[in-house]
Amino acid sequence: DRAAREEIDVTDGIERTLTMLADTIGEGIAVVRSYDPAVPRLAANPRELEQVWTNLITNAVDAMDGEGVLRVATSADARRVTVAVADTGPGMTPEVQARVFEPFFTTKDVGHGTGLGLDISRRIVVGRPGGQIEIDSKPGATVVRVHLPTARPA
Repeated sequence: DRAAREEIDVTDGIERTLTMLADTIGEGIAVVRSYDPAVPRLAANPRELEQVWTNLITNAVDAMDGEGVLRVATSADARRVTVAVADTGPGMTPEVQARVFEPFFTTKDVGHGTGLGLDISRRIVVGRPGGQIEIDSKPGATVVRVHLPTARPA
């Protein structure tokens, strides 16, 4: 699938993911969207990015334990597109935050997580030259930002 790059609308992929995860998100979580209409199309593998959105949204929903606000936003500048997924869960300790991208690291109960979602997401995002993924977390507000370069790799 790595070679299957096409011109994509990031917002469309996020919306497909939210639709697919509607039952997982449930009624107790409000979804707030803030999409910048000026976000350019990207040359990317849509399935890979939808895997990233799935992992980030699922983690955010799990952190809120059935109640809270899930915010999904897009923005762009001259160099990159940014997708932010935020939740109103309890946040992560600095110790957890330092390890979240390690393969098989999870804070979830046995049988409820493999500890691979953020590792896979990081590999997909940084696999694009200039791609970055970062996390800001405090009690009541965790934000994961995915930065994707707008320039096509040479």
